Amino acid sequence: MTEMSTARDNPDSLRISAAIDWLVAGARSAAKSEDVLAELCKQLLVAGLPLWRVAVFVRTLHPLVMGRSFVWRPSTAVVVSQAPHAMLDGDEFLTSPVARLYATGEKIRRRLADPECPDDFPLLASLRAEGVTDYLALPLLFTNAEIHAATFTTRQACGFSDQQAMALESLARPLARVAEVRALRASAVSLLNAYVGRDAGERILSGQIRRGEVEKIRAAIWLSDMRGFTRRADSAPAEALLDLLNRFFDRLVPAIEAEGGEVLKFMGDGLLAIFRFADPSASAEICRRALRAALAAEAEVKGLSDDIVASGGEPLRFGVALHLGEALYGNIGAGARLDFTCIGPAINLAARLEKIAAQQGRVVVASAAFAAEAPEQFEEIGEYELAGFRERQTVFIPRVPPADASPTSHANPAGRDVSKDRIV
Repeated sequence: MTEMSTARDNPDSLRISAAIDWLVAGARSAAKSEDVLAELCKQLLVAGLPLWRVAVFVRTLHPLVMGRSFVWRPSTAVVVSQAPHAMLDGDEFLTSPVARLYATGEKIRRRLADPECPDDFPLLASLRAEGVTDYLALPLLFTNAEIHAATFTTRQACGFSDQQAMALESLARPLARVAEVRALRASAVSLLNAYVGRDAGERILSGQIRRGEVEKIRAAIWLSDMRGFTRRADSAPAEALLDLLNRFFDRLVPAIEAEGGEVLKFMGDGLLAIFRFADPSASAEICRRALRAALAAEAEVKGLSDDIVASGGEPLRFGVALHLGEALYGNIGAGARLDFTCIGPAINLAARLEKIAAQQGRVVVASAAFAAEAPEQFEEIGEYELAGFRERQTVFIPRVPPADASPTSHANPAGRDVSKDRIV
């Protein structure tokens, strides 16, 4: 009996125990989720499993992304893709083996080398065209009863032997445990990023969760507000109002993030963002970035307003105040209910400046401290009393848009693009 035939007939000779032990121990040598799959497939090849393509698909909690796929092929890096929520309604998914696996929680195997193999999934024809001879889809069962999936294919002449298929099935439970731990971490990161911001999320996960843990930061501060929101809220249906708010923020947030800013908080129709810097010599560049973001957002909101007017609605207006200063950044709240945010006189001044923008009918206004970092781009419009501040404050507006503040669209009202790999 040849070595190959022994490997095919004896599951113990496949030596997958090392791979199972590695998974049970938490796959700790793999820093990223894609590294887990790459190392696992490497061990399985060494053990004698004739793998052609291995894919793991794990659902996640994310406003835009339904789940992530990890696809391994021989001699290539693992490809990581994200699938939008809309994918669940697409024909490609609804007619796939994975959709049935999600619905039933049962494994699916199609021995494509067998002439009598049923063609009950459109995917099977494309697999045959790749030379695939066997397809195995296994449910990955999480402890909360969620069903995720792993699929395995081979181009071995007769497909997987029964022993090889059994060996792969024995991997499902330990692989599910590792996938669940990694998925929980990924979900925590994505949810924190979605609700408190990227930097704040990283700080919370690193352990900065006690009330009073704050630091003093230097930042360009953005505070914006939609004009006439109260009047709109009094007359518009709630669903239409929420849709308008989402479309409005779709014009602001991408512009802020494109220039390195971080959105800290949505306050009704208001938005608080910061452009942080540690090196004082970077303040001028940071202020220019914040100004570019404000001018880009102004152009985007004007485009949205034009669309609304063309549909018979009233124009949409907003204002943004820009300031430069110090703020306290960290945990504030009561008991176990905390908020990770910025407070301090600089934030208050930005809020007061935004009211001046509304009173003067301006879209973008800036404080003297902010304008001093890019004096060639601003002009003074006067001194104003700001509630709560003893001294009158000089207010500035942009003189002319900088050359690099072209009205390139940063918005994506339907959500950021997410790529997806075929789920098999």
